[in-house]
Amino acid sequence: MQRFHRSDLSASITVFLIAVPLSLGLALATGAPLQSGLVAAVVGGIVAGSLGGAPLQVSGAATSLVVVTADLVHRYGWRATCAVTVLAGLAQLLLGVLRVARAALAVSPAIVHGMLAGIGTVIAVGQLHVVLGGSPQSSTIANVTALPGQLAVTDPTTPAIGAITVAVLLGWRRLRGRAGRLLGVIPAPLAAVVLATAVSAGLSLPRVDLPAWTAPVLPAMPTGPVLGIVAAVLTVTLVASMESLLSAVAIDTLQARRPGPHAPPARLDRELLGQGTANVVSGLLGGLPVAGGAIRGSANVEAGAVTRRATVLHGVWVLLCAGLAAWALELIPLAALAALVMLVGVRMVSFAHIRHVRRHREFPVYAATLGAVVLFGVLQGVVVGVVVALFLALRRLTHTRVTVTEEPECHRVRVTGQLTFLAVPRLTRAFAQVPDGGNAVVELDGSFMDHAAYEALNAWCVRHRSRGGHATLGDAAGRTVSEPVSAHACRPWTPWRNHHCTRPAVAPATGGGRGPSRSHGHDHGQLLGGVSAFQRNTAPLVREELARLAHEGQSPGQLFLTCADSRLVTSMITSSGPGDLFTVRNVGNLMPPPGSDSSCDSVAAAVEYAVEVLQVSNITVCGHSGCGAMQALLSDHEPGAQTPLARWLRHGRPSLARLGRIGRLDRGEAALADRPVADDLERLSLVNVMQQLDHLMAHPCVARRVGEGTLHLHGMYFHVGEAQAYILDRTTSVFSAVRPDTAPETTLEAAKV
Repeated sequence: MQRFHRSDLSASITVFLIAVPLSLGLALATGAPLQSGLVAAVVGGIVAGSLGGAPLQVSGAATSLVVVTADLVHRYGWRATCAVTVLAGLAQLLLGVLRVARAALAVSPAIVHGMLAGIGTVIAVGQLHVVLGGSPQSSTIANVTALPGQLAVTDPTTPAIGAITVAVLLGWRRLRGRAGRLLGVIPAPLAAVVLATAVSAGLSLPRVDLPAWTAPVLPAMPTGPVLGIVAAVLTVTLVASMESLLSAVAIDTLQARRPGPHAPPARLDRELLGQGTANVVSGLLGGLPVAGGAIRGSANVEAGAVTRRATVLHGVWVLLCAGLAAWALELIPLAALAALVMLVGVRMVSFAHIRHVRRHREFPVYAATLGAVVLFGVLQGVVVGVVVALFLALRRLTHTRVTVTEEPECHRVRVTGQLTFLAVPRLTRAFAQVPDGGNAVVELDGSFMDHAAYEALNAWCVRHRSRGGHATLGDAAGRTVSEPVSAHACRPWTPWRNHHCTRPAVAPATGGGRGPSRSHGHDHGQLLGGVSAFQRNTAPLVREELARLAHEGQSPGQLFLTCADSRLVTSMITSSGPGDLFTVRNVGNLMPPPGSDSSCDSVAAAVEYAVEVLQVSNITVCGHSGCGAMQALLSDHEPGAQTPLARWLRHGRPSLARLGRIGRLDRGEAALADRPVADDLERLSLVNVMQQLDHLMAHPCVARRVGEGTLHLHGMYFHVGEAQAYILDRTTSVFSAVRPDTAPETTLEAAKV
């Protein structure tokens, strides 16, 4: 028996307040009876919440199935749609028994994002007609075509109610001051619908019309071609399962980032069984298809849910509301619900996802899936996306570039890409350019070589050597295997390690010095040695990517503000490469607030450029252990000095004052989750990260983007001696260690709908 947590009760109420207007809006968007959305919410909460394998996942009417369900209702009628829901639930039960849930996660994220974006586009365009006082057409093309005529006959009152709803939804989280703190506990969808209902009181508008609750009518099998019915069942099964499984993974990631007790990790096969059971029950009771969704699940986690009781209770509250407060629901104008669902559809088209798939060169898959979903339907769109993804994968497997470069001492044959039998003709043509008896270096930059390519390569090497030539094979890192062990043989993290690869030999110091001399000549030789190693080993590997960036321009997703300390290697800590980070470094990772003297405009200019021009979506402030700037602040080195360094460190004094306010105890603000703070220097470094985040929010461009929800601020602390990074939870002021198995945030974005 699970222990009941008080936070589960408050979380269940929060999710209930979100679920009621969302369920009604989704039912309206599909053309199904409005009470079917409430039935799906009740069944999703109680049945899927009790039986599913993701304790904190909240199931209900599936956002991603709005387009599919609307098509089924239009084509077969409501009772037949319920039958399709039951059959899809049975199919999910079969998949759960076969334990194939993990296999569903192998679908390319570009296909998933494209499918969701296409569905969101169809939802948004269709619901726009309802906001304007009309009815959606049978297809997106028809909706777009009919839009001018709809605008000509629209009564301004109805779109005004929709505009009020959208304005509240977008602006609710931007409320500031005391009013923001008081009203922030109310979910934005509830506030928007309540306000729209209040404003529309006394106006003649279409409103929610809940029929009297009666015993559910049994579903009826749809009539029509068998293949069409099978396709409908497969579509509902596929989309509902994908949404539920991806959301379950995302919810696990979200709850892992918060302190306190955690629910057990999701068991995906059991979750599939729970979703199948819920769809069978929902279809039999006349409800919409059910799926887990990241919108409700994220709200559940953020509200503090700890066990599955929060999910189940939310279903109970929806049931009580539908039975006892139906009169209140019937006051809601349909335009408000349509505006709510329209905005949900717009948010399903995520520009962060577009940037992500472009970075991984999957945009053709995304675009093909989105376009096919809009034009033909969900299942057809997924099939088109899979075909395009397979084509691109096959092209990458067979696309091989073979070049021959004549160098002073050898001919270098570089093979980029996978070496298969299809590339053998090009490989032999390249070998023909190498003269007999000459030196040749063959560099293989790929992860796969089939037997035919191996035989061709080996035969040429044997033949070339037999004619007096010298042939050396290289590996994927671009270095020849004939190099001695003492030569450059670094993995990605070792080229800088004690500079063994690039540092010239230095004679040991004599006498009582501090160690080997570090003359200017030696340091310069080390730098040039590193550049030479880059040109020899790294440049061939990154040249193509850098050429692309030079052509397309930079589009980083992250501004990284950190200290100029030489021990802090940002690319190493973040495993980033060219084009990933827009980095700003200064002494003490300081962010002067607006109104500082003009000598500080450099940092503010970089932030403005990153936020306004590059449109980064994240800003991270990273402090570190043993920071000299923080040590200078603590010791008040050279008080009153007017040197450039002293003037710059004045911007760290607010952090010093903040440290004095919180005291010197190992609790409260600026704490480490896994161990006590070591000393005042470490504590000041932590406090400084938090203070600079506050300074960032004082800049109007940052505050505006954060308020819009398109920019997120993060704090990080890196302990140099431990090689350990810590991430700040701004709600608790606690820095938690990043573990090797910590899941990335892109999992949550992949499942948000």
